[in-house]
Amino acid sequence: MSALTPPGDMPTPTTDKITQAAMETIYLCKFRVSMDGEWLCLRELDDISLTPDPEPNPEDPNYLMANERMNLMNMAKLSIKGLIESALNLGRTLDSDYAPLQQFFVVMEHCLKHGLKAKKTFLGQNKSFWGPLELVEKLVPEASEITASVKDLPGLRTPVGRGRAWLRLALMQKKLSEYMKALINRKDLLSEFYEPNALMMEEEGAIISGLLVGLNVIDANFCMKGEDLDSQVGVIDFSMYLKEGSIAKCSEGDGQITAILDQKNYVEELNRQLSATVNNLQAKVDALEKSNTKLTEELAVANNRIITMQEEMERVKEDGSYYTKGNKQERTSDGQALSEARKQLKEETQLRLDVEKELEVQIGMRQEMEMAMKMMDKDVCEKQDALAALRQQIDDLRALKHELSFKLQSSDLAMKQKNELNSRLEEKTNQMAATIKQLEQSEKDLVKQAKTINSAAHKLLQKQH
Repeated sequence: MSALTPPGDMPTPTTDKITQAAMETIYLCKFRVSMDGEWLCLRELDDISLTPDPEPNPEDPNYLMANERMNLMNMAKLSIKGLIESALNLGRTLDSDYAPLQQFFVVMEHCLKHGLKAKKTFLGQNKSFWGPLELVEKLVPEASEITASVKDLPGLRTPVGRGRAWLRLALMQKKLSEYMKALINRKDLLSEFYEPNALMMEEEGAIISGLLVGLNVIDANFCMKGEDLDSQVGVIDFSMYLKEGSIAKCSEGDGQITAILDQKNYVEELNRQLSATVNNLQAKVDALEKSNTKLTEELAVANNRIITMQEEMERVKEDGSYYTKGNKQERTSDGQALSEARKQLKEETQLRLDVEKELEVQIGMRQEMEMAMKMMDKDVCEKQDALAALRQQIDDLRALKHELSFKLQSSDLAMKQKNELNSRLEEKTNQMAATIKQLEQSEKDLVKQAKTINSAAHKLLQKQH
């Protein structure tokens, strides 16, 4: 693949730059990638109409980028769907040699590379998706462990290799969807690395991050110490998804069962995430309750201290009334004690107000957390009801399948009996045909005998005359 030419000083990408970037990839802009059911279709853009507007300009950079985004999104859908189905059918932990998994990483690499800005270095220009992936640890603290592990791998020398290793570790951790969603939501940070019309900046990126949630049902294990991730060539193998005429279609019942199983797995994964969120919220509620109890105790102590200070104030005032006619030094000392008591009372009052404000804030946060807990419980109940409904549908479909199998066996038995009866009728027909032939032959013999008798009688009559 040829390198990109240096970008100009213009803030927006030129037509030549976007055209060369499109030619770097396997998804050529002269073709449209679409889906026919579960299969991939490649059609030339000259044979189809993309929009209701007459004759879109194929040289328009926005048109080319939009076509690339749609092609990559459809390829991601097919790759993720095929990977989930094949992994569930395989029923074991996937490794780096599994072909559908390799193709998934190739498609993800193309999605992350789409619309990347080229950065100038002393060796030339460099385009790598490792820069955006490094931002994830700032958005999601859990990703810092993956980033540190990638940086510590001894065999990785290029940013591309580190990015590939990061994708594999995120899939092993079953957090790839969460990390991609957090990254796509911060388009203000992504604008430093991507063009405005790149896949990660448009709604196709959000769709792909949602599709990645289904991959949490897959168990994968990679050993990247001896794997050369720097020099791998990422080429999408379209032959895995192209539709062939010789492939037989599955029955409608099996297709429905597969779709419902996918929905069931998706709902179970969402239920697991919701349960984890509920546990986190419960822990926060417990912490808030402890803090609320502590603040309540501090408020009671402050109230007691204020009451004590007020009593001391009253006592000082009474003492002052008794000794108003005393010497000047005693009055001065009493005045100082009174001012100190007032100052301390003011401080205690301010402390009480601050504690009350903080208590009100904590109570408001607790109410919000309780409301969030109620909403999460409601959502969990809805997901559990949906899961129960899906399981009931699976049971109904299985019963329907058993019933159809029983009817098929009954029809096969009836057909076998009819075939036996038909064979018997054919045998009887053959026997009757043979009997008819014998009767016809007997009839012919009788006719001959009758003719012979008639001729003999006629001769006798002639002789008698």
